[in-house]
Amino acid sequence: MPTHEESEAFLSDVRRLTPAQRNRFLTALGRFIDDLLAMEAGERRWFRPGLRVKGVQGVPGLFEMRWAPDGRATFFLGAPRVSGLRHVKWERCGDHSIL
Repeated sequence: MPTHEESEAFLSDVRRLTPAQRNRFLTALGRFIDDLLAMEAGERRWFRPGLRVKGVQGVPGLFEMRWAPDGRATFFLGAPRVSGLRHVKWERCGDHSIL
């Protein structure tokens, strides 16, 4: 199972999501975790296209995942803290303004 940490800004952002937004984010998060597990097992090389994971311009190493037409979550894929397991540091979550 991938390891993770969350910035204070991310936790605050998630608390501000509406119930409908939170549900969409959690659905996408489940798919994100499934893809990370598949990567750890050597079954995937990257995230499924539906998550629209891509790098954020101007911030090396920062990625965004789109969980709704105007829903984003940003994260870093960090060095493994446990051998063979991916590490994710969640930075922000919300609408396009978080970028």
